[in-house]
Amino acid sequence: MRKNFYRLCIELTNKKWTSFLLRKFVQSPTSARFIPSYIKAYNISTREIEKNADAYPNLHSFFIRNLKEGVRTVEGEADDVVSPVDGMLADSGTVTESLNMHVKGKDYSIEEMLGSREKASEYVGGQYMILYLSPADYHRIHSPLRASVLERWELGRHSYPVNEIGLKWGVRTLSKNYRSITEVSHAYGKMCLVKVGAMFVNSIEYTNEEKEWEKGGEIGYFSFGSTVILLFQKGQFHLNEKVDVPGKVKMGQLIGKVSRK
Repeated sequence: MRKNFYRLCIELTNKKWTSFLLRKFVQSPTSARFIPSYIKAYNISTREIEKNADAYPNLHSFFIRNLKEGVRTVEGEADDVVSPVDGMLADSGTVTESLNMHVKGKDYSIEEMLGSREKASEYVGGQYMILYLSPADYHRIHSPLRASVLERWELGRHSYPVNEIGLKWGVRTLSKNYRSITEVSHAYGKMCLVKVGAMFVNSIEYTNEEKEWEKGGEIGYFSFGSTVILLFQKGQFHLNEKVDVPGKVKMGQLIGKVSRK
């Protein structure tokens, strides 16, 4: 009953007009007065933020804030993989023969998420990692490794919550939400970086249009908290045993290594 009520509420509110109103508000000067209470509500460390809180003209500019230089370190060697975001490493596992990820007791179709059975089949037996960004987190996305962009495409129209409740009660949120997908090549194969939109605002902005990515280099940002999914081909990614799953990670933190199959 609660699950059905939750889904009904989401469907009734997740419309273009609600997204438009929310976007207009957070980009308005009026929203700036809510920044201090937002910081307090989410216990955000202002010591890491590039500017003083009162220097942001609206709430949106605070959402997409930069950090002070040097507060994040890109760890590891050339073949090491780092977290592309600040957030929760919510899950990690193996893509099944039926092209699924098993997350929070539910199967999510890699084929549906990527929009292509041909592309999805290249990741059978490979590793997936799901990183969730809360509203409190730094919202900019960085490259997890040195790579060359092969292709980028977008799928989906609406977005549903991707938090704990959304994954539990939502309908195929990770594979159905609006998402922007970048497939890249690295020293040993391919990787997909899937950026999943958050509820109400399907906004994933790119700040780097170059074909070559440096490890730790900024590539874009979310306007609100959301989710990043990393897909590696079979035998090419090895999770750092010191990383907790689930567990909090910081951008630039060592999460694994790539190697040959």
